[in-house]
Amino acid sequence: MSTTATIGPAQHRPIAFRSRGLSHGYITRLMSPSDLGRILKPFVFLDLFDNRGDNFPTFGLHPHSGLATLTYVAEGTVRYEDTNNATGILGAGGVEWMRAGKGVWHAGGSGDPGHTRGFQLWIALPPELELGPSESIYQSAADIPRIGPARLLLGEHDGAKNSIAAPAAINYLAVTLKAGEHWCYQPPSGHSVLWLAMGKGRVSIPGPDVLEPGEIIAFEPGEAPVDFLTTEDAEFVIGSAAPHPYDLVLGHYSVHTSAQALMVGEAEIQHIRRRLVEQGRL
Repeated sequence: MSTTATIGPAQHRPIAFRSRGLSHGYITRLMSPSDLGRILKPFVFLDLFDNRGDNFPTFGLHPHSGLATLTYVAEGTVRYEDTNNATGILGAGGVEWMRAGKGVWHAGGSGDPGHTRGFQLWIALPPELELGPSESIYQSAADIPRIGPARLLLGEHDGAKNSIAAPAAINYLAVTLKAGEHWCYQPPSGHSVLWLAMGKGRVSIPGPDVLEPGEIIAFEPGEAPVDFLTTEDAEFVIGSAAPHPYDLVLGHYSVHTSAQALMVGEAEIQHIRRRLVEQGRL
């Protein structure tokens, strides 16, 4: 039986929101600012992608500003390209971190043939980073710290720390449990935002509630630990954070804290676009 140490006993932590999101093709949008994003900020978008073994479409070069994206490949491979001159294929268990800052363009899609599945998370940046330089980091599964059944994709937990510099007080973990295993997550002090999205299998939490594949839940604000118990093999991602105390001002591919910052980010996006056109990449 797998466990993680906690501070005090796990409590029943009420669920504030539960959904299966909206699906379009191979993508299911589990979180967006129109629903969970304004409740769970700095987490603002979450997509579950699953090509079900088909040829996964490639998303050509497209822009972002004012936010960071973290793509986690649970199964299969993903091809990537960005305007920070990085290209390659990311394997199962790996992470693509893209802090857009003032502006960046990137692309992605299917890697090797076969089943590809994972999550892409969008995180709002604070004012000191939303117009800063862009940053792209690619980690293989071997680069990501493990704490028992959990991979630490971002942040610090239980004495481990991911080498990616988190933009704020944020933890993001991918958890894999075998049937009959138990795991407990104790959010750090100040992390009153907590949510979970299921990838595979079923997980029970105190309440009692059974979480199904493809579901996302948002817990009521608080810092109480949560217990998870499986009756079958299961995978999920879980995020906790201190609340993002800023507005969400949205562009088509951007999230900023003010209309003025959005204007600067969109101008930089157009500047990069002109360069890509000159290079024949658009």
